[in-house]
Amino acid sequence: MWHMVKHFVTITRHRHKVISHCAKCGIFWQGLRHDLSKYSPCEFLAGARFYLGDRSPTEAERNQYGYSAAWMHHKGRNRHHFEYWTDYNPASRRMEAVEMPLKYVKEMFCDRVAAGKIYLGKKYTNDNPINYFLNGNAKTVMHPKTAALLESWLRMLQRDGEKKTFAYIKSLK
Repeated sequence: MWHMVKHFVTITRHRHKVISHCAKCGIFWQGLRHDLSKYSPCEFLAGARFYLGDRSPTEAERNQYGYSAAWMHHKGRNRHHFEYWTDYNPASRRMEAVEMPLKYVKEMFCDRVAAGKIYLGKKYTNDNPINYFLNGNAKTVMHPKTAALLESWLRMLQRDGEKKTFAYIKSLK
């Protein structure tokens, strides 16, 4: 029961931070719909059961079962995740990354920055989002144009700070 409360507080704090960031990037209404699927039984119950506090509970679910049903549900319903943007390419006969529309890259940026703030708390710096991106494998499986765009914004955040980065992202149409 206690993990349910802690999980609820964590996902709600994260969501509110994303909404705030989305407003700064000019996609407020999109931010209001951010991660609503996390409150669905499939995602919420797994999140509470595997609650970790300092990182995503899907990691613990994946460790136990070899996959995360909650994550598969989540990525299939939330277009700000690059994993949503894969499709069958008839020419290569393989599943491949598809370039993400700008508004979803904006939300993905907001999501990544907010996640760092929520999970790292006072330890968060503007170096964390770019380091997380560069140390993970997202860059290698994302569409190259999407990865380059996200990386450029994360580097701008690191170099120039939030105010300038959010204003720049908001100016893009």
